[in-house]
Parts: sequence; structure tokens; C-alpha cells
Amino acid sequence: MEKIKSTTVLGILHNGKIALGADGQATMGNTVAKSNVKKIRRLVGGKILAGFAGSTADAFTLIEKFEEKINSYGGNMKRAAIELAKDWRTDRYLRRLEAMMIVANAEEMLIISGTGDVLEPDNNVAAIGSGSMYAQSAALALKKHATHLTAEEMVKEGLTIAADICIYTNHNLVIETI
Repeated sequence: MEKIKSTTVLGILHNGKIALGADGQATMGNTVAKSNVKKIRRLVGGKILAGFAGSTADAFTLIEKFEEKINSYGGNMKRAAIELAKDWRTDRYLRRLEAMMIVANAEEMLIISGTGDVLEPDNNVAAIGSGSMYAQSAALALKKHATHLTAEEMVKEGLTIAADICIYTNHNLVIETI
């Protein structure tokens, strides 16, 4: 799977709740270009959350394509993700797009990449972007040892830890829940 820099997105399914969050930093090379980008979107009337890492313009294009797929497949998120991944990998225009996405509804969470991957994360924790391994490690520890926390609290803490360590991740967090 390709390594996307310049953001951190973290999703957790815990105790029947989904939380998906991201930092707000956009970089151009090694310079912060903007510090409050919103990288989490609510789709399908708020029933699906989508978060992206990578090129912002590319991610917006992919989110639009994903919404089209959801509408084409009657709201079936997994089928829409698989069809988007197939198109993303094979379409001459789409395959040049550099981004990754996490999509989630009330029951499941998926990571979608341009290499054709549609992954259901282990332990109901998904992370993408440059700070993903820091955020994912923190989230896994929290799920294991701090089970009294909500999914939203775990996402916030995981992203905060990533922002403390990763220079491409900041503390301007947006977290959405279902």
C-alpha cells in the first residue's frame, strides 16, 4: 500500500459507535500551507463518514466518485468501495490520483487505496497518512486498556499523540461520529 504523507486520519469502531477524525494540516513540501483543512466528510445524509489523506483535490474527486458509487449500489458501502477501487486502479485519469480514504458507517469501516485495496482493518481501528502508525498504535493501546473511553475520546487522544510526534500532523482536529 502506498505511503501518503501530510496528514493523519484515524477511525475507531468501539462499543457500537464509529468515530473518524483527522488533523487540519496541509503541507506543500516541508512548509505548512494551511492549518485548518477539513478532511472528514459526512455523506449520504450523515450515514457514512469519509476521511482522506493525500492530495486534497484528488481526495475531493475520489469522494465525489465514491458518493456516485454509493448511489449506484443502493447505499451498499462495501460494494461502492470495491467498485471505486477497481475504477481507481484501472481508469487512466483516476489512477493518477494520489490519496487514500477511510469510509465508515454504523457497522463497518474500510480503507480504500488507489492500488485496488479495500481493507477491513483489524481490531476496528483504521489509520492512514503520515502519522498513521503513531495514531493507530495509540488507538490500539487505548482500546485494549482504556475501554471506558468512547470511540470519539480514543480518536482524539490517538490523533493528539500523532500530532505530538509527526511533523506533518497538527492539533487542529475534526472528529465526526455515528
